[in-house]
Amino acid sequence: MSNLSDPIADFLTRLRNGVRAGQAEISAPYSKMKAEIARILKQEGYIANYEIATDGKFPAIKVVSKVVNRAPAITGLKRVSRPGLRRYVGSGEIPRVLGGMGVAILSTPRGVMSGREAKKLNVGGELLAYVW
Repeated sequence: MSNLSDPIADFLTRLRNGVRAGQAEISAPYSKMKAEIARILKQEGYIANYEIATDGKFPAIKVVSKVVNRAPAITGLKRVSRPGLRRYVGSGEIPRVLGGMGVAILSTPRGVMSGREAKKLNVGGELLAYVW
């Protein structure tokens, strides 16, 4: 098992590469944060499903990609806040991704949530990623 400085960026990169390669299922090492990001992606309709596989030595998260009209539902992913430069936003500063067509993922005191949800609850936090 490798030692990663940014496991969330690794997860998003695996997802991006898997979607571009046309893979039906993408696997990555499990963490609670990755599971929450996958939950939001499923809730927003970017992935078909995800599950936590505990059959191996280490638990893994398996994401089933979603295809809409023979094209992947995810066209782009971008990691915003990273270990070298954290990015925090207030509830009024949450950006709209692609004019509202994409979703911003935030880590807030109330848990990991989408930008729309955070605006609704009037809460800010660390801006983790953009998905469109």
